[in-house]
Amino acid sequence: MQTTKTIIRSPQTGDAYTHIKHKSGLDILVYEMEGFCNTYAMFGTKYGSINTMFKTDADTDFCTVPEGIAHFLEHKLFENEDCDVFDLYAKTGANANAFTSFDKTCYFFSCSDHFTESLEILLSFVQSPYFTPESVAKEQGIIGQEIRMCDDDPGWRVFFNMLGGLYQKHPVRIDIAGTVESIAEITDDLLYRCYRTFYNLHNMVLAVAGNCTVEQVLEVADRLLKPCADQKLQTVFPEESLDIVRAETTEKAAVGQTMFHIGIKCAPKTGYENLKAEMESHVAMQILVGSSSPLYQELLHEGLINAQFSSEIFNGDGFFTVIIGGESHDPHAVRDRVLDAIVRAQKEGLDRELFEEYQKSIYGSLIRETNNVSAVTNALVNSHMAGYGIFDTMKVLSEMTLEDCCRFLKEEVNVTRTTLSVIEPAV
Repeated sequence: MQTTKTIIRSPQTGDAYTHIKHKSGLDILVYEMEGFCNTYAMFGTKYGSINTMFKTDADTDFCTVPEGIAHFLEHKLFENEDCDVFDLYAKTGANANAFTSFDKTCYFFSCSDHFTESLEILLSFVQSPYFTPESVAKEQGIIGQEIRMCDDDPGWRVFFNMLGGLYQKHPVRIDIAGTVESIAEITDDLLYRCYRTFYNLHNMVLAVAGNCTVEQVLEVADRLLKPCADQKLQTVFPEESLDIVRAETTEKAAVGQTMFHIGIKCAPKTGYENLKAEMESHVAMQILVGSSSPLYQELLHEGLINAQFSSEIFNGDGFFTVIIGGESHDPHAVRDRVLDAIVRAQKEGLDRELFEEYQKSIYGSLIRETNNVSAVTNALVNSHMAGYGIFDTMKVLSEMTLEDCCRFLKEEVNVTRTTLSVIEPAV
């Protein structure tokens, strides 16, 4: 396999990046940003907490692994046989970290100099796993404490209680770190199996943006990337209907004000269609409950919400949820008013003036993000793993019509598939 390079250009702004299909099997995305003094690099694998069932061409059947293993693996990769990876980055002056989400694990650094040396560290340690029974046992204790801390976090609880109210079987309803019980099942052999499966370069992407060149990145990649065969990885999820689990979940915690999440379960989508649905639903919800909407102003004036009130679209492989959340002394009243507004808009349509306002506002935010190296790098990784290009978001938004948003609201949003998650102050 030969390395190939393709220039991807935005028809809206003229900006461009280089998509390199490296001979090792890795996709490399380089966004050169002239005039910037810092550089951001991210090495990611399409492996998150929801990927607990998988098989490759070498497997006869699907393998099921304990919940939380992707996050566990991320922690362990920072320790190699000789030293801690952060000690290596300290010598180059780079600021490094990593994260595991529902559908990906990413390792990244930012730097203003010594870029090549820092990139060498990134590519080297992510490709050099080192696990022992002793180090696994030690990490189980550390992550067990992390899980307990998250269980005590009201913001975390209100979110996952909402997911638990919506999703019957999909693993998105499980904490990214797993449970104390599930991580107790993790062994060094299981970690190596998951590493070999998901950290295959054909399932990964390297994105670099800022003060860098394609030649710099390729020079390091050519030296350090270890070619591997495509394993034809398949991941599956338990069959999930659009029915919700329960209409409401209430807990008590040490909070000063009642917190809530309203979740509406929608049909999941993939690739470019998922992006379109995400943008249409985002704009539609901004029109209905954004800070310029009549409903927001009414609820604020009546003291039912405060500045924490907002909406977001939470979507990925096998899940798509519209979330409206915040703080209120009467979350049931807020839920009823929000759902009434959705039903009314499904019948009468959305406000055109607000649509144009939010369309321009979001477009402006996307333009501003092109001047932020970390935002560009994250967008490169997110879009690539989701099956579209970084410039497609701007394209979808510029081509979107009010009718598109109305159609999504009418056809995709069903208020009977709503759950309310509430965290009340403990007396």
